[in-house]
Amino acid sequence: MSEGAELVVELKQRVSCCIDEAKAKLHSLSKDIWSHPELAYEERKAHDRLVVFFRKEEGWTVDSHFKLETAFRATWGTGGSEQGDVVNVGFLCEYDALPGIGHACGHNLIAEVGAAAALGLKAVLESTQNLSLRVQVTVLGTPAEEDGGGKIDMLREGAFEGLDVVFMAHPSKEDATYLPCVAEHDVTIKYHGKASHASAYPWEGINALDAAVLCYNSLSVLRQQMKPDWRVHGIIKHGGVKPNIIPAYTELEYYLRTPSVSELSVLKAKAEVCFRSAAVATGCEVEVEFARNTFDNMLRNSALEELYERNGKALGMDFTTDEDVLKNESGSTDFGNVTFAVPGIHPYFYIGCNALNHTEEYTVAAGDDRAQFFTLRTAKALAMTALDVLLLPELLQRVKQEFTEAKLKEDRRLAASAKQN
Repeated sequence: MSEGAELVVELKQRVSCCIDEAKAKLHSLSKDIWSHPELAYEERKAHDRLVVFFRKEEGWTVDSHFKLETAFRATWGTGGSEQGDVVNVGFLCEYDALPGIGHACGHNLIAEVGAAAALGLKAVLESTQNLSLRVQVTVLGTPAEEDGGGKIDMLREGAFEGLDVVFMAHPSKEDATYLPCVAEHDVTIKYHGKASHASAYPWEGINALDAAVLCYNSLSVLRQQMKPDWRVHGIIKHGGVKPNIIPAYTELEYYLRTPSVSELSVLKAKAEVCFRSAAVATGCEVEVEFARNTFDNMLRNSALEELYERNGKALGMDFTTDEDVLKNESGSTDFGNVTFAVPGIHPYFYIGCNALNHTEEYTVAAGDDRAQFFTLRTAKALAMTALDVLLLPELLQRVKQEFTEAKLKEDRRLAASAKQN
């Protein structure tokens, strides 16, 4: 083994030790967030807990309300004569919960992973000033992943400018360098009719529930002409008030998903015909309100994925090879939008439980002490991957080149889709 390779191994071992030394306070951080679940844009306790956490750690500069009320930024750097000389490594923390079932997606563990990886990387870089590395470590607290898309808001405000690479990891029921994350746009459809007595003089009414049912059924009929990997799923949120009153108002909420953002516009156009035609058929007025933010698909970076998998395997991770999981498991995340601005990875990690995300069983697992070993192991793998990028400049160039090429390919696909429509 060369002297340089031996140094990399030694530094990675130090990362693990530094994270292990901080495990008690990291566990406390995660447990506090888990114990007080908060919904999107309302994560005040979680936000304040993380801000205090970094302010207590020596050397960090903390912007407590960075771009959004419940977002923050913590930075530490080795310095550099010019900003262009500095490699800026980002770690993301999420901490919003789900309505009714709390941290059933384990965002308390995402916050812990981001904090732990940043602490481990900083500690090692501080102890090796002789390497003359010019580095900035940035931790971004990103609210509202479950609803709204806080990262998209922050991207719009320039929060990710200056980052060279960005890392986060998401709890799951397996270890995976990548799982499919699809593009998504949420929409609310509101029908306005006219109330009337449903038995005495129904002919005086305009039935908004009929419009909602027609819309629902039209979308179900549309599925025959949808591509196999497109998804349309929704609910009737408001269907009327009493059976003897013709409903004057109804409301539906739908999620539209496609593998890539370039296909999403096609599905949205088809769905909107269903929304509006139901209003025409029943004589209702209709409001179609698409959510402010569209969630993009994930722009993969195989160079970073390969580094992470190598480091994970060295720590004992057993990455899934199940083709059904690797091809078909498809959620959505606002981290997808981040990958179109900065090269990054979003691996998944096992937490000692086979429960499925977004269930009450997963809420319990996310707060269980058994999750801690796996959570900190993931943080170590992320910090080690960041070290690889920092110590081997050719790797960073490869990461950036792949990012540029992948983004150009997606831009061309999006342009072609827009031209067809």
